[in-house]
Amino acid sequence: MIIALDGPSAAGKGTLARRLAAHFDLAHLDTGSLYRAVGGRVLREGGDPADAAHAIAAASALSEADRLAADLRTEPVSQAASKVAAIPEVRVKLLDFQRDFAHHPPGGRTGAILDGRDIGTVICPDADVKLFITASLEARAERRFRELQAAGAAPIKRAVLEEMTLRDRRDSERQAAPLKPARDAFVLDTSDLDADAVFAAAVEHISERTRSRRA
Repeated sequence: MIIALDGPSAAGKGTLARRLAAHFDLAHLDTGSLYRAVGGRVLREGGDPADAAHAIAAASALSEADRLAADLRTEPVSQAASKVAAIPEVRVKLLDFQRDFAHHPPGGRTGAILDGRDIGTVICPDADVKLFITASLEARAERRFRELQAAGAAPIKRAVLEEMTLRDRRDSERQAAPLKPARDAFVLDTSDLDADAVFAAAVEHISERTRSRRA
């Protein structure tokens, strides 16, 4: 079973994907971490994430150390990830890795869940289940603000909102795999839902899809 889970920043994709992976015993890949790793590598090398040549080189040389770097969840790396993700050649470099993970899950698992922004539309258009998790801009900015505070940062709410607005625009307007729900995706708005309610709704939908495919 392959589950594609897409959505904008701070909608709750990562938390939901990890819980679903544990519940259904699936391998999990946070595909955004790949772009974060590329963006982080470019920044550590003193480059500009919007520089296609540098970003492509970083994607080609991506290592396990880059994927495990301690700064992947910082705001500068988040912004860098959005910039490198808009470069078509970077996406091509990372495409095979993601598809191989989905169709040949590690650890002997019989399925995989991938979360990102183009899983259901580009990476795994043949996924058994497609989910699109979203929330209002204000709700997502508040979540990111609290996340940064919990990490020990001193964020400014207005700056967090502005940065998220820019990232949303960049992700949805880019020519290469823009952020949008797949036509057959189950869209779930999490603005007014807690994590348990989101998880319950997702499990119910996945279970229904699984039953219908077996029928």
